[in-house]
Amino acid sequence: MDSKSIICSMIILSWWSLSFAEDVRVVIQGATSIAKTDDNFVCVTLDWWPTEKCNYNQCPWGKAGLFNLDLNNKILANAIKAFNPLRVRVGGSLQDQVVYNVGKVRNCTPFEKKDDGLFGFSEGCLPMDRWDELNQLFNRTGALVTFGLNALIGKKESKTARQLWVGEWESENARDLMQYTISKGYKIDSYELGNELCGTGVAARIEAEQYARDVIALRELVNELHPDPKTQPKLIAPGGFYEEKWFNTFLEATGPDVVDGTSHHIYNLGPGDDSNLIIRIQDPFYLSQIAQTFKDVSNAVNKNTPWSGAWVSESGGAYNSGGKDVSRTFANGFWYLDQLGMTATFNHKVYCRQALIGGNYALLNTTTFIPNPDYYSALLWHQLMGSKVLAVSQDVSPNLRVYAHCAKKKPGVSLVLINLSKFSSFDVTLSNDENLHTMSRRLRSVETNSGFKGYQKREEYHLTPKDGNIQSDVVLLNGTPLKLTDSSDIPAMNPKLVDAYAPITVAAHSIVYVTIRDFHAPTCA
Repeated sequence: MDSKSIICSMIILSWWSLSFAEDVRVVIQGATSIAKTDDNFVCVTLDWWPTEKCNYNQCPWGKAGLFNLDLNNKILANAIKAFNPLRVRVGGSLQDQVVYNVGKVRNCTPFEKKDDGLFGFSEGCLPMDRWDELNQLFNRTGALVTFGLNALIGKKESKTARQLWVGEWESENARDLMQYTISKGYKIDSYELGNELCGTGVAARIEAEQYARDVIALRELVNELHPDPKTQPKLIAPGGFYEEKWFNTFLEATGPDVVDGTSHHIYNLGPGDDSNLIIRIQDPFYLSQIAQTFKDVSNAVNKNTPWSGAWVSESGGAYNSGGKDVSRTFANGFWYLDQLGMTATFNHKVYCRQALIGGNYALLNTTTFIPNPDYYSALLWHQLMGSKVLAVSQDVSPNLRVYAHCAKKKPGVSLVLINLSKFSSFDVTLSNDENLHTMSRRLRSVETNSGFKGYQKREEYHLTPKDGNIQSDVVLLNGTPLKLTDSSDIPAMNPKLVDAYAPITVAAHSIVYVTIRDFHAPTCA
């Protein structure tokens, strides 16, 4: 065969592969839910990092840290308001070096570079006028605030054990801040004590039994200052990386009705400068490896603190501020939405994305505040995916990730379909398995193989990258680029209505949200 024939054959083969989609049947089990999230499952973080925070010869935080952020920026306010409400976790690596300029704290200085300081910085101080400004933003936008308290106040580094901090937590500075906050009428939804101090820690660590005593002290303080259970802030801990023995010891030692949320952190994509980052994000087998951690945390909560719920209180995918040309792009949505779907199936209540703004992994551009693709994906999840999680399955391709929930605030179900494949598209039909698992396999087989036949038009939201480039920071909704309005408002995201009898077409390298109003799932009624 000559070279012209080979080229012609390759063109025909490529055309054929792009012209035909794989048929996939997705089975949704709507009789019962398998898990439940908080109504405000999607959460974002605001971090303390100063401008001098640098990794890999770049300093991507700019003026996005809590001390420097322009709190009067209109886009920032509109981005938060669009969620109505958005859960915001205030914290991060430097929170255990933040003191509050209230009570006996008089000398208030910002973070400074310090070679022997934790994470290379000195202690920093939060002035109350800045705390006022932050709360004014939260009040204007209706944010639900989780505030991370300094857990190292009163402690000293051990002289015999590396990175171990010992001693009792001194609560006076936290008490003064909380009393000031109450006097101003500011509402805090929850407090979290410490950041990445559990297990082997990152820059510092606390033994599990001591951490439990500190958390109990904070619970007593919260109960004292907020005696009304209806308005009492929740208590979240420990906010670090999961290690089985440490977590079990901590949760057993805290005892009943102390912790309301058991929080852990996830950075499962590796360092931000890893050249394989873009490959990992598209690898279904790599993405699934973290599932065991979510399952283990959920099991630990069920065993030790069944009254509480599991939280991911910080997750940025790639650590050290994310990947420069990946974490802010459309491609990152493959990882992010898969994380939301996966954690929800393992009964996690909240998932906090690092960060709303700052670093390479931000939902908003650090300089312009213009939303990156993952912002719109997060907003659609918040608007469409209800709290009840449904079992869903397909066995055609691991590149098609599918998650299903009861629809939010309306009848029916909502799905998100994530196509990790660069070459394959999928035509998806749905089957409705309404049977309880106690029924016979034969009956279930008859029902699930019959297929779902809807009558109302489906609501579909197809997200694709500009020019087909998954490393673009522009996302298209149903073929139209999403961009701010002339008044800097978040644009309306309207679905396209599709005939109920047509399959759901999921293009290569795309993300599709679907809501089906007449899908009969008894648990969603």
